[in-house]
Amino acid sequence: MKRLVLLGLLLMASLGAWTQEAAEPSVLLTGAEVLFSRHCPSAVDSLLREGRIAVVANQTSITYDVHLVDTLLRAGRNVCAIFCPEHGFRGEAAAGAHVKSSKDDATGLPIISLYGTNKKPTQEQLAEIDVVVFDLQDVGCRFYTYLSTLHYVMEACAERGIPLVVLDRPNPNGHYVDGPVLEKGFTSFVGMHPVPIVYGMTILEYADMINGEGWLRNGEKCLLYGVEMIGYRRDSTYDLPIPPSPNLRNSHAIALYPSLCLFEGTTIGVGRGTPYPFEVIGNKADTMDLRTASTPARLELRYLTTLYNRTPKGQFFLKNNFFNKLAGNSELRHQIENHVAEADIRASWKPAIGRFLRIRQRYLRYPDIPLEP
Repeated sequence: MKRLVLLGLLLMASLGAWTQEAAEPSVLLTGAEVLFSRHCPSAVDSLLREGRIAVVANQTSITYDVHLVDTLLRAGRNVCAIFCPEHGFRGEAAAGAHVKSSKDDATGLPIISLYGTNKKPTQEQLAEIDVVVFDLQDVGCRFYTYLSTLHYVMEACAERGIPLVVLDRPNPNGHYVDGPVLEKGFTSFVGMHPVPIVYGMTILEYADMINGEGWLRNGEKCLLYGVEMIGYRRDSTYDLPIPPSPNLRNSHAIALYPSLCLFEGTTIGVGRGTPYPFEVIGNKADTMDLRTASTPARLELRYLTTLYNRTPKGQFFLKNNFFNKLAGNSELRHQIENHVAEADIRASWKPAIGRFLRIRQRYLRYPDIPLEP
């Protein structure tokens, strides 16, 4: 109750003036919430006061229980367009479903889909835009496509010289780094960068890394402005107030997601269409109920190896090699097929994870916690 009162007071003050002199907050404030506080960086404040704004947002883009787009408009900012990622602006589209461009019923603003044939904002779509604001809730996994949307938005902004403001949010899987690092030749919309499956960074830190490592096309640099969180700890539990996508409905599913999404490249279902997506796995012949399983502290391979061993030979992996895209290499499939011990599989990841951790360290904006390569 105290937090709701505090957040409500901060919101009311922010709508009267872009900044306010509230007391130092004692709770976690997301980047979107910091945007409407006295802690908002002055350069970002100036950009949003003066420019025509496009917002990359979905249902998670909330400030004090009000959508970011509505809050910006109430504060008198000139929002001209909304870009939305996979699952749409309201987050209701199924995974992989084509998302059409439309208009927002509440504001009348055009909603431009960045999923389907138009994954990157076009120069025409940005022609009347002075600044882009990016606010999406990530879950800390390489194959979660909001990272790819971030990449393409950064690239489009770099090409046109438009500033990009990234509003930071907690990573619910930010307390560890694990999994194979994506190798050359396996780049796709479910994995664009040479990072492990679980990378232990916030979305703003990740944007810094994309820029700093020259991962945009032709090594271009995006004019990037970040709004950091206040009170964020990488080792703290963070329960997302709004599901980031239709099938990640609770903290348990989000914690299992890094391990279970690999099943999307197999004949084994992950509970889509049931009340418990990403908390049950299996098919008509064999299922595993993980709703009472302890929250994993790392990427769990035992689910994969167990069901592989219980599935008739040749009937586990999909023939389209989507598993390799999710894994980021072809080696993991080969290891599973050849019954390589989990300890040996993990040992094969260590050199690349160690190299990644050294790169990652350059871009951290919040205190790190001890991590094993």
